[in-house]
Amino acid sequence: MLEDLSAHVLDIAENSTMAGADEVEITINADDAKDLLLFSVKDNGRGMSADFVARVTDPFTTTRTTRRVGMGLPFLRQSAELCGGALVIDSALGEGTTITATFSLSSVDRPPMGDMPSTVMTLVMGSPSVHWKYRHIVNGKEFLLDTDEIVEALEGDREMLASPDVGLWLRDNIREELAAIGGDSLQ
Repeated sequence: MLEDLSAHVLDIAENSTMAGADEVEITINADDAKDLLLFSVKDNGRGMSADFVARVTDPFTTTRTTRRVGMGLPFLRQSAELCGGALVIDSALGEGTTITATFSLSSVDRPPMGDMPSTVMTLVMGSPSVHWKYRHIVNGKEFLLDTDEIVEALEGDREMLASPDVGLWLRDNIREELAAIGGDSLQ
């Protein structure tokens, strides 16, 4: 079982890259007034058939060849539903996939958000060729990270995104920005 929501984001986003996505957008939205925590991962990968989408939350459905079960999405669905939310999967072959999970923000059963700065750092460093967008919204205050803007500052050298110095800067910058909008309070 994945311990926190950032682990689910990591798992889903890594699946996006394995599905051939070269653009992945991660959105976190927390709204106290609506008692809502939402996260979504949207990609432009190869997508899934309607039949596979209907079965993908079954633990015995997986595309991996290294094991016969896939527990990430079934656990995420269960967790969301226990917290008054839901898991929605929108996908079409050749067009990509969007996975959205919602939770009651105030639910005592809601998993903590986890370490999103380290998660985003891991994703960017592990797949520097992917165009990553990370949007984090807390009660209307927003932070957006777009790796194309960082690559532009690195004079077009996308492979620099995999360097430890850039990765650590990225993680620390995300932490500071989340603290500024209250995103560090979701634990």
